[in-house]
Amino acid sequence: MPVTPAPTPPQEKESVSGQERASFWRVFVSTFGAIFLAELGDKTQLATLLMSAESGNPLVVFLGAGTALVMTSLIGVALGQWLSRKVSPHTLDTAAGAVLLAITVWLLWDVINF
Repeated sequence: MPVTPAPTPPQEKESVSGQERASFWRVFVSTFGAIFLAELGDKTQLATLLMSAESGNPLVVFLGAGTALVMTSLIGVALGQWLSRKVSPHTLDTAAGAVLLAITVWLLWDVINF
């Protein structure tokens, strides 16, 4: 007759520490603030405004726009996770800075040569 090991007692779930909770809210609030401010008055908001006015069905426009924004954010999070496993944070910071600098120079050049 085979001997089966005695069942292990259920382990208590570790409670979320105050520090982890504070870290969650810090990341949540900073992400919300950055995205909220970046999206105010941009072309997506203007397109949503126009679609809502034209369709006469603001709830459907809200659901469609909200779903689209959630999906684009999901893609950004997934790519960010993938990049964080492939590239060091320092390299990501440097690359992001270089891209933003290039965009700034390009826009400035466009304004000067207008």
